[in-house]
Amino acid sequence: MVLVVGGGTMGRGIAGVCALAGHPTSVFEADTAARRSTREGIEASWRRAVERGRLAAGDAAAASERLRIPERLEEADSPEIVLEAVPESLDLKRRVFADLDRAFPGAELLGSNTSSLSITEIGEATGRPERVVGVHFFNPVPVMRLVEVVCGRLTSEAALRKATLFARSLGKQPIRVADVPGFATSRLGVALGLEAMRMVEEGVASVADIDLAMELGYGHPMGPLKTTDLVGLDIRLAIAERLSSGIDAKRFEAPGILRRLVAEGRLGKKTGRGFYVWEGDRPVESEGER
Repeated sequence: MVLVVGGGTMGRGIAGVCALAGHPTSVFEADTAARRSTREGIEASWRRAVERGRLAAGDAAAASERLRIPERLEEADSPEIVLEAVPESLDLKRRVFADLDRAFPGAELLGSNTSSLSITEIGEATGRPERVVGVHFFNPVPVMRLVEVVCGRLTSEAALRKATLFARSLGKQPIRVADVPGFATSRLGVALGLEAMRMVEEGVASVADIDLAMELGYGHPMGPLKTTDLVGLDIRLAIAERLSSGIDAKRFEAPGILRRLVAEGRLGKKTGRGFYVWEGDRPVESEGER
């Protein structure tokens, strides 16, 4: 059984693919209002996939039978694998992992979906850091095949193998990376995104044309500014600040445009505006950033 802790965008996506892959899955969301909409959010994504011909209706119905939304953490049924998907705060994640360690002593794997925080420091909040591993999924989870399996300083080889096999059971492609700031993908993605933002500031090209250059010139499925909108500008800023302090202050310095847009509440798709104006799932170039 899989327990996902956190019912936000990533938690719902992770739980959805787990249930579809045949795993009995529980999702715990501490916020009562958010918890009430968790099942509907997951099942709505399945309905859209069925309507688009990407998922069989029978598979969605079977997955729904495997999905539980407990009101209390302790109501989860002895999970073998626990996956944390709460907001990117080291203090918060350490508190959550301390609680999980106490609540589920039989869990064989305690995984964090962090995109940049230290797995070692998260694991130190538990009494069994050898079972703590990074299991970093990508948004949108049903579509993105990559999973970063992150090895903390005390993570055991057994935990790494289990996380790798679990990711493969979901139809994902795992890669193993060391516990360094930004891991592999956040470090590369942020570096590209920050340079694209500096190009906007310098008037090199428009937002849309910079993205198009990477999509057509380098085969990226999505340009770096559109990706930033999808990830969330606040998330990108937080990661940039961690990389700046942990690796290289100059290389990962957040551009002024990123700080300004975050201060204005333009956080990307989730707020409807970022580098683009979003109409549902469709991004439109923002006039203000031409």
